[in-house]
Amino acid sequence: MTRFVVDCEILLGIAAGEIEVSAGHQLLAPTLVRSQALSAMYERARRGEISVAEGIEQVTRMNSLKIRFLGDKVLQRTAWRVAHELAWETTYDAEFVALTPLQADIFVTSDGDLARAVSGLVETATSDALRTA
Repeated sequence: MTRFVVDCEILLGIAAGEIEVSAGHQLLAPTLVRSQALSAMYERARRGEISVAEGIEQVTRMNSLKIRFLGDKVLQRTAWRVAHELAWETTYDAEFVALTPLQADIFVTSDGDLARAVSGLVETATSDALRTA
């Protein structure tokens, strides 16, 4: 079993049925991703990209996914250290990066710039890694 940390865009793709996850994988994310995903779906509905009903359905699907959400003090301290080391303005992305060595094997992100920025800290992959066993 491979454990993957997934970012907000990946989580949204899974909830929308656009990204398939092999049954042999375990998904993890920092707890903040729930608020990020909720806000992103709401924004898409406000812009007319999806209907309100689709947004609510995707929120429901997201909440029913087998994903472990974590946000303990060890993660917070590690995220602080990562953000400081990389001179980032916030700790949001750092939580995903910090969670990877603490609980997972690979960080899955659709953000190529972020993947390059953390390539020396954690292993990264695209959503294609979730499809294979």
